[in-house]
Amino acid sequence: MKAPRFQYLRPDSVEEAVAMLAAHGDAAQILAGGQSLMPMLNMRVASPDVVIDINRLQALAGIAFVDGWCTVGALTRYADIMADGRIAQHLPLLAMALPYVAHSAIRNRGTIGGSLALADPAAEMPACALALGAEIELASQAGRRRVLAQDFFLGLYETARQAEEMLIAIHYPIVGPVQCGFYEIARRHGDFALAGAAVVRRPAPAGGLPEYRIAAFGLLDRPILATRTAEICANVQTAERMNDVLSAFEADICAAGDIQGDARTRLIWARTALQRALEQLAPSPL
Repeated sequence: MKAPRFQYLRPDSVEEAVAMLAAHGDAAQILAGGQSLMPMLNMRVASPDVVIDINRLQALAGIAFVDGWCTVGALTRYADIMADGRIAQHLPLLAMALPYVAHSAIRNRGTIGGSLALADPAAEMPACALALGAEIELASQAGRRRVLAQDFFLGLYETARQAEEMLIAIHYPIVGPVQCGFYEIARRHGDFALAGAAVVRRPAPAGGLPEYRIAAFGLLDRPILATRTAEICANVQTAERMNDVLSAFEADICAAGDIQGDARTRLIWARTALQRALEQLAPSPL
């Protein structure tokens, strides 16, 4: 299979890239790692008039820790994030989830910004952005803005990014020691998730309750925050109450059947993914 014909542009700066987006709008697609766009072009699922290759924009690659935030450039490759020891220390959820992203060859080229911009509901990085309370930075000729992850993912391959905007960075808050759990169910390792859960538990302040953020993915048209489940987790102290947690999770996700499995099967997958993610938290499952 061959890609459809398109105009190929290669900017040398972010300013030049956003000018190209402003000129071409919805007719343009950005090429970063290419691990999603190139197959989509070759299968003619995507047929943009213009492809804007941003691989020269090394200002968009790299990881920085400044003033309580970890900023990951949109062009940062998965493999580079995995190799950075600071990620495992300060954002252990990313370190846990990245080995589930496809295979090493894809992780060597694929970019975190590309994953979030595509917004595949079965992908790991959007769910982690939700669970970690990340902010997505977008740039256009009008300036830059940051969007909370829970406001960024709007539907199947749909985000709050406007046609003239480019995703340039992801900002993760660093809030001290956290406990994390991550689990997904797939037909084979490296396949897209049939169901998955990403869990972050922040320690309780003096006299207070721990804070949970739980993201479910692979189940609906976007990753979602399981808010009711998180509230129950914060108030439950023993594993005997796991059924209450799983019942709340069912209500949060409202799993429906599809070609992968009927509603009951998908609900079992979802419950299993959440329970196993919670069991990774120490010292107790809840």
